Amino acid sequence: MIMAKDKARYFTFLLYPESVPEGWQEKLAEIGQPMAISPLHDKDVKPDGTLKKAHWHIIYIASNPVTTDSVRKKIQRNLGSQSVALVQIISTTVENTFLYFTHETQDAINKHKALYSAKDIKLLNNFDIDRYIVLDVEDKDDILNDVCDLIDEQGLANIRELRRFVKNHGTEYNLPSMKILNSVLRSHTGLLRLYFDAVYQERRYGRLDYDKETGEIKGMGDENGMG
Repeated sequence: MIMAKDKARYFTFLLYPESVPEGWQEKLAEIGQPMAISPLHDKDVKPDGTLKKAHWHIIYIASNPVTTDSVRKKIQRNLGSQSVALVQIISTTVENTFLYFTHETQDAINKHKALYSAKDIKLLNNFDIDRYIVLDVEDKDDILNDVCDLIDEQGLANIRELRRFVKNHGTEYNLPSMKILNSVLRSHTGLLRLYFDAVYQERRYGRLDYDKETGEIKGMGDENGMG
């Protein structure tokens, strides 16, 4: 009896500098599947304190569920029979695997693993990590609250101003990409409109005479003859 092999769409594997041909990234791209390539991990340490062999982690997104053997053969056809190591189905999430590229997973942080720069990550064939980020209800609520606070504190009057702010300063405020924000905000357009309209009204009528900490209008007692 032949046992069925597990199939999946999301895989990870290792490549070593000494085992890949010249122009290996272009050869990987020729396969046509979305892939992400980690920075070269050349500072990883074994439990005995010695350096591990330098390597790259690769995320591979298949169009349809396939086996690890199928992925391995595709890589070997383009890079050579000795090129690829440890082809595995991603057991956690694509997002978590992507964070491991720079050792920003919680486990890597706890183990004080060497950090790598996200600027050195290479993306092939329109790989987009935003497609694989899954938010739970609490995550979405937190993002919505952060955006409402941002609109209020920064005086953003419309969605275009919000987009520009996120593009220029999003990382400073630990905000996700606008693509993810849109997925969260589209079901709360009524609430956003209230916040945007409040900022617009303050701009239009010059209502700057309020305490930003309490929301109380300054000088209100004097205006009503109560001061």
